[in-house]
Amino acid sequence: MSVTTHQVHIIGGGLAGSEAAWQLARAGVRVRLSEMRGAGDMTPAHQTDGLAELVCSNSFRSDDADKNAVGLLHQEMRRLDSLIMASAEPAKVPAGSALAVDRHVFSQGVTRALAEHPNIEIVRERIDALPQDGMTIVATGPLTAPALAQSIGAAAGMEHLAFFDAIAPVIHRDSIDMEQCWMANRWDKIGPGGGEGKDYINCPMDKDQYQAFVQGLLDGEKTEFKEWEASTPYFEGCMPIEVMASRGPETLRHGPMKPMGLDNPRTGRWPYAVVQLRQDNASGTLWNMVGFQTKLKHGAQVELFRTIPGLEKAEFARLGGLHRNTFIQSPKLLDETLRLKSAPHIRFAGQMTGCEGYVESAAIGLIAGRFAAAELLGRAMTPPPADTALGALLGHVTGNVATADYQPMNVNFGLFPPLDDVKKKQRKEAYTARARSSLGAWMGELGLV
Repeated sequence: MSVTTHQVHIIGGGLAGSEAAWQLARAGVRVRLSEMRGAGDMTPAHQTDGLAELVCSNSFRSDDADKNAVGLLHQEMRRLDSLIMASAEPAKVPAGSALAVDRHVFSQGVTRALAEHPNIEIVRERIDALPQDGMTIVATGPLTAPALAQSIGAAAGMEHLAFFDAIAPVIHRDSIDMEQCWMANRWDKIGPGGGEGKDYINCPMDKDQYQAFVQGLLDGEKTEFKEWEASTPYFEGCMPIEVMASRGPETLRHGPMKPMGLDNPRTGRWPYAVVQLRQDNASGTLWNMVGFQTKLKHGAQVELFRTIPGLEKAEFARLGGLHRNTFIQSPKLLDETLRLKSAPHIRFAGQMTGCEGYVESAAIGLIAGRFAAAELLGRAMTPPPADTALGALLGHVTGNVATADYQPMNVNFGLFPPLDDVKKKQRKEAYTARARSSLGAWMGELGLV
């Protein structure tokens, strides 16, 4: 395929751009997918040039489609032929009720599927300005290169908003002392893939150890902010652990270090606090520290994290880090099909729109790709119903919210139209049942089944 024969230009080969390219290509549309990694450029957070590389975590979170909004979103994406969800299956690693993957296997699967599709041309290039014409999907994510970010700001007629996102450390499995740690899921819950309910490594702390650890987080040397970063807010769903610790001495015990439902087999009791590690690759040689995204300097991380029982000799494959995420005021700038109102040939997808999370980013990419294909091919394409996970997420991005306070959001039942006539204990199942029915009807109307 030559440069001039594509019908849609996608800028950015992350989860959203990859999913959008797949949806378009499967609809018979020719796509040019531009990705700057592999062309001599790299972001502060990525490590490879693979498409759909996972940066912060290897988890797509809950896969429970009956009681969890993100699990429902998984299910809806699978029904709509999602490449991201299909590629997650062969890359799965044990993670209780969550869907977690081997990062490299997953990225390789996505890259291979897109490279082999005859309607997709992958070009390793940096795009510094928004195209003046031609259907375009911008899916450059929260780490958009500065020149393109400035071009987006000019087209949008406003400054970007921004927040910080942090990366959790990854540890070599053979450096963990299993004489002190044990394998278990919280409440021994069995994941969707079966197993024994022992997917996480648990490192116990007594009260003195916990209090000393919290103080170490508060005292540890932190990454210094540049002047333009100082007023940037954090996203609540990816809060650095030391920022959580600063909110009160017990905050972590009710957050990522909560011991509830984790019986230490050596004592038969819950410890005072727990650090959990989740498998990060298929071979089980790498494990990440759950909820331990951090802005501590690398030396401080090693010193402090080696005070955790069982991690005294921990060897780190990757230490935690911090990067600046950018997003636009989507409810003000985008129409209901994700087009930029001031330049309708351009759509936005992924985290830049103000959704948060791997699955949410891919979901907005999926919808953006389907909107673009329908527009190009002259087909009907109404937005998914508001009572589906896809529709609720899209409504957050394009709905009538107070744009002055617009912040990134994970999919959650609070975004759905309420079900006040249903008892609270039955509400989650009612939300998901209603969503499945609505999505099926919508797909039927559009001939997608």
